[in-house]
Parts: sequence; structure tokens; C-alpha cells
Amino acid sequence: MNKEEFVTKLQQALSGGMAYGQVAEHVRYYREYIDSEILKGRTEEEVLAQLGDPRLLARSIKDANKRAGMGSGSDDTYEDEAARDVGRENGYGQSGHVRRVMLPGWFVMLIIVVAVVIVIGLVSSLLYLFAPVIMAVLIVMLVVRLIQDNRH
Repeated sequence: MNKEEFVTKLQQALSGGMAYGQVAEHVRYYREYIDSEILKGRTEEEVLAQLGDPRLLARSIKDANKRAGMGSGSDDTYEDEAARDVGRENGYGQSGHVRRVMLPGWFVMLIIVVAVVIVIGLVSSLLYLFAPVIMAVLIVMLVVRLIQDNRH
């Protein structure tokens, strides 16, 4: 068996159990692996003998995908799967798949610092804009208070 026969058998064996994009990714990986090993000085026969039966290799890949929780038997693209997940999260699909995003601590701290700086900037801008009005009102109130205190 040569490289092309190996890759063809691998592709056929993978096609029934996973999405097209995943099949193409695995086939590309093994093509590149075989080529790189040949460039290192190994013969094509040695590399293919090391890899073994492409159907057994395909079975191992499918099993690993199942254990990793990747979909099997679907021709959906990543975008289709992501759209379904968004629909579920918004209550349009089936129940309960929630994605949690864990952000690094430094990133959370950066977001908090930026938010505080923005709030301080907004407050100081408002004070700068309304300071003349506030000062005038305070002076008028002080004068009125002084006049009222002098009458009593």
C-alpha cells in the first residue's frame, strides 16, 4: 500500500463517523506526517507500517473523539453547532446547555480598573460641566441663609 491508498482508506473509514471538516483535518494531518517522516529519511513503507491499518487508525480516532465529547456522525460545520448552542442558551432550542467562560485573574482586574477609570472620568466631567452652576447655587443659598440669620 502506498501513501495515497492509505490516505484514501483512512478518509473512507472516517467519513461515516464524523463531520466532513474533522475528516479533512485528520486526513491533512496524516498526509503531512507521512511527508515529514519521509523528509527525515524514512521510507514510505516504514512510515505506513508504523501507522498500521488505516481502518484501525480511523476507529481509534473516532473513539478518541467520542471520549472527548466531540460529535459523531454529523456533517454539521462548527458554525452550525455554535448556532445551535446559542439557540439553546437563549431558550429557543432544547434545554440547558450553558457555556461558562473562565477569564484569567489579571484580565478581570484589568476590566475592573478600566471600569473605575471610566466612572471617575464621567463623574469628573459632569462636575466640570456643572461646577459653575453648583457654585452659583451654593453661593445663593449661603447668602439667603446669612440674610435669614441676621433677621432673627
